[in-house]
Amino acid sequence: MAELVSAEDELLDALDEEQRVVAEALIGPVCVLAGAGTGKTRAITHRIAYGVASGAYDPARVMALTFTSRAAAEIRGRLHALGAGRVQVRTFHAAALAQLNHFWPLVAGGGPAPRVLEYKGRLLGHAAERLKVRVDTATLRDVAAEIEWRKVSGLGMPAYEARLASRGPAGALSAEQQLALMQEYERVKDERRSMDFEDVLLATAGMIESEPSVAMHVRESYRHFVVDEYQDVSPAQQRLLELWLGDRKELCVVGDASQTIYSFAGASSEFLLGFERRYDDATVVRLERNYRSTEPIVGAANRLMRGRSGALRLEAAADGARSNGPAAEPQLFEFADDLAEARDVASRVRASIDAGAPAAEIAVLLRVNSQSAMYEHALDEVGVPYRVRGAQRFFDQPDVLKAVHALRAQALVPSDEPLFKSVSDVLRSLGWSAHAPEGPGAVRARWEALNALAGLVDEQPPGTTLRQFADELRARAESHHEPAVQAVTLATLHSAKGLEWDEVHLVGLSEGLLPIAYAKGLEAIDEERRLLYVGLTRARRRLALSWARRGQAGRGEREPSRFLRELDTRTPGAPGGASSAAEPPRRAR
Repeated sequence: MAELVSAEDELLDALDEEQRVVAEALIGPVCVLAGAGTGKTRAITHRIAYGVASGAYDPARVMALTFTSRAAAEIRGRLHALGAGRVQVRTFHAAALAQLNHFWPLVAGGGPAPRVLEYKGRLLGHAAERLKVRVDTATLRDVAAEIEWRKVSGLGMPAYEARLASRGPAGALSAEQQLALMQEYERVKDERRSMDFEDVLLATAGMIESEPSVAMHVRESYRHFVVDEYQDVSPAQQRLLELWLGDRKELCVVGDASQTIYSFAGASSEFLLGFERRYDDATVVRLERNYRSTEPIVGAANRLMRGRSGALRLEAAADGARSNGPAAEPQLFEFADDLAEARDVASRVRASIDAGAPAAEIAVLLRVNSQSAMYEHALDEVGVPYRVRGAQRFFDQPDVLKAVHALRAQALVPSDEPLFKSVSDVLRSLGWSAHAPEGPGAVRARWEALNALAGLVDEQPPGTTLRQFADELRARAESHHEPAVQAVTLATLHSAKGLEWDEVHLVGLSEGLLPIAYAKGLEAIDEERRLLYVGLTRARRRLALSWARRGQAGRGEREPSRFLRELDTRTPGAPGGASSAAEPPRRAR
C-alpha cells in the first residue's frame, strides 16, 4: 500500500536541508542569512505555506514585507501556487499607507488622510521661489534625496544639520540655503495638506505609538511577520516594524549583507547583522548553497567579498544540467575606448543570439544610466532587440495600454472560445502576428510587447476565461509585474538587483565608474564593491567583464577598476575580429 504524503510533507520535501530548517522554524525570531542564488524566496514562501498548511498560521494574520512591488508580486504568486494565497504581501510603504488611510479618519476627527505626493520637485521649486533661491533641476533632485535620507534615517532637522557638514550641500547651495529650502518645503507641504512617501512611514508609526486603540487593532490583525531583503531596511522602517510587533517575537527576516547597495538611501545591514544581539533566542540559518551560477562565477564572487563583514561563502550546487560541458570561466576584456567596448559587447551578444541563446536571457549591466545610450546604439547597429530596465514601464507603453483596453472590452462579450484564440484574435486586430518582423526598430519593439501579452496565456491554469485573464493583466499593471520580453536587457547594477540571466556583460569596469568617482572613504568604496558583487551574481552560465582606457571623447587615461585584480579573472586574447581591442591587461597577483 502506497504511503500517504501530506501537503505539509510535500512542501518540506521540495527544500534542501538548510531551507527545510527555515521552513520548520515557525515560532519565535528567525534570521536567514541567505547568499545570492541560494533560494531564499523559495525558503520563506515554503515556510509561510508550511505554517498555513500545518495550522500554525492563520493566513489572514500573516504579513510578508518587501521593498519593491515586483518582489511583492513574485512572492504573492508563489504563495498562491503553494496554497497560501490569503497571506498579505506588501511593500513597507503600501502596508503603512493602507493603515494610515484606514485609521486617519478615526484619530484625526474625520476626513481622508492627506494626499501623498508622487514627486517632491514641484513643491521644492515653489519653496525655492518663496526663498528667492535659484536652483536647477539636478539640485532639486539632490535636495529631494537628502529629504528622503533624513526622514528614513530618523533624523530631526537639528540632528540633520549636524550631519550636513560631512555630507555637503547640494549643487551650488550653501548649507544655510539647503536647510532653509528643506524647512520651507515642509511648510509648503503642510499648507497644501500633502505628505511625501517618507511621511507615510513616520505618520503611521506615530499613530501606532500615540494611539493605544490603533496599536491594539494592528497587532491583533497581524501576528506573524516575514521581511524579505532585510539588509535594505532603514531606521524608519525598522521602527515601524517594531511597532507592528509590539512585545511579540514572531518575526522572520532574510537578507544578505553583501547585497546592501542602498546605504545612500538610508538602508543599513546593521539590523540584519545585529539580529542575534536583539533576540538572544533567535534561530539563525545560513543559506550558502548557490543554485544559480556555475562554480567559476561563484568563485569570482567569493574572491571579491573575501574577508568582508557579514559576507557568506557561497558553494556552487552540483547541477550538471545548468551548464552543458565544462563551466566557462568569466572573461575580462580591455578596450581602447568606450565606443570600441560597446561595439564589441554588442557583437558578442549578437553571436550568442545567432548561436541559439534567447535574447531575454542576456543582460548588459551598467553603473550609471548615462552609459546606456552608447550600448543602445551599438545593439541597434547589429540588429539586436533590447529593453532598458527602469525606462517606461511595460504596461504604460501606448501599444500595451491599447491592447489591454481591447482585451478588457472583448471580455465583456460572452464567448466559449479557448482563451488563446480570444486573446490572439484581439492582438491580431492590433497588428500582432505569430511570426516576428525582420530587423530591429519600433515595429519589432511593438511586436515584442504584444507577443509578451500573448505569452502570458501559456501561464494561465486550464479553464481561465478571457475576463479572468483581463483581470490578471490589470492586477499585473497595478503591481508592476511585467512579462518577459524577448529582448536583451540594459540595466544599471542597482536596477538588476533580484534578477538573473544566463549571460551577463558587466561593462565600464574602470576607476571613476566602478568605484564611481564620487565614492569617497572606506564605506563608500565597500558599497561599490557590493554593487559589483550583485552584478557578478546575476549571471548563471556566462560572465564577461570589460573596461576601456579612454572615454568616448578620447580625453584622459583610465585605470582598470581596483576590484578586477581581486577577481583574478582569465583574460582572453583580443576579442574575435575586434581590431580596436587593447592588449590583454596583466593580472595582479
